[in-house]
Amino acid sequence: MPLSLRSSVFLDLVVGVVGTLSFLLDVVADLWAVVQYVLGGRYVWAALVLALLGLSSVQMQLFSWVWLTSDPADLHESKHSRRFLALLHLLQLGYLYRCLQGLQQVLLMWQQELPSESDMAYADFLSLDISMLRLFENFLESTPQLTLVLAIVLQSGNAEYYQWFGISSSFLGISWALLDYHRALRACLPSKPRLGWSSSAVYFLWNLLLLGPRILAVALFSALFPYYVALHFLSLWLVLLFWVWLQGTKFMPNSRSEWLYRVTVAIILYFSWFNVAGGRTRGRSVIHLVFILSDSVLLTSTWVTRSTWLPSGTFLQMWLIVGGVCFLLGLTLRVIYYLWLHPHCQWEPDQVDGVRSLLPSPRPKPLYNRRATLLARNFFPKVKAEVSLPEIGGGEEVL
Repeated sequence: MPLSLRSSVFLDLVVGVVGTLSFLLDVVADLWAVVQYVLGGRYVWAALVLALLGLSSVQMQLFSWVWLTSDPADLHESKHSRRFLALLHLLQLGYLYRCLQGLQQVLLMWQQELPSESDMAYADFLSLDISMLRLFENFLESTPQLTLVLAIVLQSGNAEYYQWFGISSSFLGISWALLDYHRALRACLPSKPRLGWSSSAVYFLWNLLLLGPRILAVALFSALFPYYVALHFLSLWLVLLFWVWLQGTKFMPNSRSEWLYRVTVAIILYFSWFNVAGGRTRGRSVIHLVFILSDSVLLTSTWVTRSTWLPSGTFLQMWLIVGGVCFLLGLTLRVIYYLWLHPHCQWEPDQVDGVRSLLPSPRPKPLYNRRATLLARNFFPKVKAEVSLPEIGGGEEVL
């Protein structure tokens, strides 16, 4: 195997192992926090953590199962029956199964003298689905739970060691999931301009710095008004869900599962920007930024009019200054990234890496992940409009 290809396969193996271990570690940390809350008599906190963990897991298993059943029957040469896979998803093990399946495929490539194009394409296909599921899991579970833990710490005035560990790992995990998802989308483009180290570092930082103040704003509001945060979330979520519906998303294989996607995207938009439709994204991203910033300022105004001190006795303005500085720095890095560090994308339909379809076909066809490719086309508006992709539900999967 050429050295460059072996290095790429090894990097995929490391990323897969780290991603799987981080998922397991996050679950263990959540269950650890639940046990500590129960032992301390904080049953409401324990119930909230379990509710977030359970709801996000169910939603992620639904995504995994819908994608698995909508894929062509001959795409996944699994030794397991569909009934067994359904049982795994029912037991909330579907995502873990996908992670292990991806690791198995990469290990198979590592053992080969020269991996075939089909094996490399299928490994990329699996990694793209895993990347999207990881992003959904972080915004469905890690981000709301991080907000909850921060609210608990701000209200109580002290943090236990397991809470500090959960806060730091969640912040880094969410930002890493955004970076991994962004890099995965680039793999869907035929020209595949990869993010460099400097671009990756800046992309990671501006996501972290912009996401942090938003989470802090909601956490502070939760600490001061714990009975109103659910109403606030529901109100904004309905507005964002209506906005997603207006954009006419066509991501899932049928209309029923499409609403599952829209509900999930509305939750993501409550915290961070996520593009769901083609065309120029700059206007929509600016609208979303102004909307979220206005909401955060409104929350801040509510704090200031109520009190300048948190229930724990912490001075509120200190956190406002920290959040404001992080937001300005993150916004500056975001502008720098898109002006000078964002790789330009050009769609080159004649260069699809020569990857052949895994499905029986009278002529070679490129194998691609239709789901990720659709999001990539929406995310990068400079893709040439005259290049079309197969329609959703066409029964073909491409990388």
